[in-house]
Amino acid sequence: MAQSTVLARKYRPQVFDDLLGQEALVQTITNGIEQNKLAQAYLLTGIRGIGKTTSARIIAKGLNCVGPDGKGGMTPNPCGKCRHCLDITNDADIDVIEIDAASNTGVENVREIIEGAKYNPVSARFKIYIIDEVHMLSKAAFNALLKTLEEPPERVKFIFATTEIRKVPVTIVSRCQRFDLKRIEEKPLAEYLQKIAHKEGRDLPDEAALLLSHASEGSVRDSLSLLDQALVQMPSELSTEGIRQMLGLADKNILFDLYQSLLTGRMTEVFNAINKQYEIGAEPIQILQDLLNLTYDLTCLKVFSENYAKASWTQTESKKIKELSKKTEMPTLTSFWQMMNKGLEEVKLSGYPLRALQMLMIRISYASQILENPENLIKQAQSSAMTIVPPTHAIKTTPVEVVQTPKAPPFKNLSELANLARQKGERMLAFNIERMMHLIAIDDKVLRFCPTENAPKNLSAELSKFLENTTGEKWVLDIQKSGGDPTEIEKKEQKQAAVLENLKKQPDVSSILKQFPGAKIEKVKPIQNQIEEESESE
Repeated sequence: MAQSTVLARKYRPQVFDDLLGQEALVQTITNGIEQNKLAQAYLLTGIRGIGKTTSARIIAKGLNCVGPDGKGGMTPNPCGKCRHCLDITNDADIDVIEIDAASNTGVENVREIIEGAKYNPVSARFKIYIIDEVHMLSKAAFNALLKTLEEPPERVKFIFATTEIRKVPVTIVSRCQRFDLKRIEEKPLAEYLQKIAHKEGRDLPDEAALLLSHASEGSVRDSLSLLDQALVQMPSELSTEGIRQMLGLADKNILFDLYQSLLTGRMTEVFNAINKQYEIGAEPIQILQDLLNLTYDLTCLKVFSENYAKASWTQTESKKIKELSKKTEMPTLTSFWQMMNKGLEEVKLSGYPLRALQMLMIRISYASQILENPENLIKQAQSSAMTIVPPTHAIKTTPVEVVQTPKAPPFKNLSELANLARQKGERMLAFNIERMMHLIAIDDKVLRFCPTENAPKNLSAELSKFLENTTGEKWVLDIQKSGGDPTEIEKKEQKQAAVLENLKKQPDVSSILKQFPGAKIEKVKPIQNQIEEESESE
């Protein structure tokens, strides 16, 4: 039984006309060939599966094509029938050498290329070196290549491909004609997938094609791999629902209902929608990412009004998104974005991603109720001595100004400040407060301290922002070069050392240590605090 060929290889473009979405590259190469103004080296950069190696092979064909009769010259439209075109297609041309830099990174490999470049091509017009993932070459290898690139033999051309252009030395880039291959837009890629599906004797619905193109993030190869998977999983019919389940995507209709329920705080409906999505195969992280994308679209609609739209939206989706946009306010959307974005990592790392997503939705819903009802904030402000002037766009009544004496700082030392940061979810800031600060004094909205030598440079900026957001007051951070108390961690270590010394003097412990020569007490933990400390250290 003959083995089938994957779609990405079966329908690999063989001429520029087949290349999708790279008009700038095609036009420049065409002009260069027609005017006989060829670069000594070409550098193709872009995301994976965008057509870098494919473009390199088409360029090689155009430079070496001799036409069906064997008498033709260079052409931007290689015939595909001469021996050079056929050999390049079949990876059999002795004068077109493809090298994977990921497995040939050393200077020795490059020296072999340089040595081979000294000799004329065996039968082709040009000897062409195609080096894929060129950024993987070592520094010494790049240096060895420089001279040859600057003054290459007349009948030698280099074509480099990379996904990491920043890792390629500027000295190399400057000696190449560079092309940045762009991601393929969703609608053209979806239409391309439908053509491929039709060639395979299958019908691919418009919405299903858009789902595949969106999931591939502009990569042609990835989109064809997904289509390959769909053809195998759905031998009878390629359905939109089947594609959605295969990709683990949330159903758009359920997603809109979920968002509406989230805005109005109907948590039973929110949980039902999430569970329904999960049951049909949508992963919690994908549901959250879809909610983030919807939040972004709603925000853009607020900013750009009717001028904002996506080609991938169906008519029904466009109508629902615009209706939903009218029901939301900008403060709510920005708050949703921040909380969902922070929650991404939480859901990714959780051992229970579904529960993590549900708990995140509860927090977001609670926040949205405060934002949608700012009068609640005024009542809280009056009882907690805060100063607040509610935004006029969020409240239909006359703005109210409540001014009272600011309350005292909610901490007396760095230990309390670190705990406050931890309660607010700023775990890294709490870590730095305990380990990177020597406290000198805390006065009225003035924090005087000396940072440790290894303290992060942005510590004061992060701390200042946190204090202002937490207390509603601007603080002065007086940073000294020396002095101050031991850090909170140093205090804990000193206390631990004292406890250890005292413990060693206890008769029972002393007797045990004598029974086991070389044994020592590493750490002492109060039983009631052990679970909390272990959780915090994680």
